[in-house]
Amino acid sequence: MRLRSHPRTVLATRLLATAAAAALVGLSLAACKTTGSDITGSIGSSSHEPRTEAEWRRSLQVWGERYQRNPGDAEAAIHYARALRATEQRAQAVAVLEQASIRHPTNKELLGDFGRSLAEAGQYGQALDTLRRAHTPDNPDWRILNAQGAVLDQVGRHKEAQRQYAAALKMVPDEASVLSNLGLSYALEKRLKRAEATLRKAAGQPDAQPKVRQNLALVVGLQGRMAEAEKIAGDGLPPEVAAANVRNLREMLADRDGWKKMGRQRYGSSPDAGT
Repeated sequence: MRLRSHPRTVLATRLLATAAAAALVGLSLAACKTTGSDITGSIGSSSHEPRTEAEWRRSLQVWGERYQRNPGDAEAAIHYARALRATEQRAQAVAVLEQASIRHPTNKELLGDFGRSLAEAGQYGQALDTLRRAHTPDNPDWRILNAQGAVLDQVGRHKEAQRQYAAALKMVPDEASVLSNLGLSYALEKRLKRAEATLRKAAGQPDAQPKVRQNLALVVGLQGRMAEAEKIAGDGLPPEVAAANVRNLREMLADRDGWKKMGRQRYGSSPDAGT
């Protein structure tokens, strides 16, 4: 089959590449939780982390004020940068974390966030270098391995990315965010059946974020099963959210430029919904 010249295949490649880019955003925002899904463990004592836009704005104010009082405070820099990313101020987040990493070159949590922010900014080479410094072989962190895989997918090194995901899954079998990224990686190689199976497994996990289902819907839709894709995109959601998701899916699959929206789209009310 000569898929390379087919217009639908060109669109599919663009859509999937943007989905993989969106995964980087999801990875960084997921780091804002201080539960067992932290990047390198809890960094704060609060049991409640931002979920809504209003909460993120409040976090931005609180941590921003603390950071301005003491730019050398690593905890403040981490939280402030996370709030900046959650409110789509990514260039500022990179600047904050760059200065913090100079002051704290061995803080692995900070380096992990810095690496993700660099990836969001498209600085993939520096992102990979920073993420490598964020953990050591004798004390690997599955979240960093997952992030490295997402960056490697962005630069077309899918086999290497899949090895990172496999290593992460040895540590956290059936982790939804890793499975979702692995599914996208398969899809970027045009292995859509395997991608679909992996994404279905990811979507079936109890901790799966809404974005996982959207990635599954995208892969199903790219195989021409639009009715099924729309059902996946809207199933179990409030009517207005379901309608918005289905509308967005249709636009992405029909419009050659619609794929550009995917990295910016938020499903549901939580800005940290992502893979």
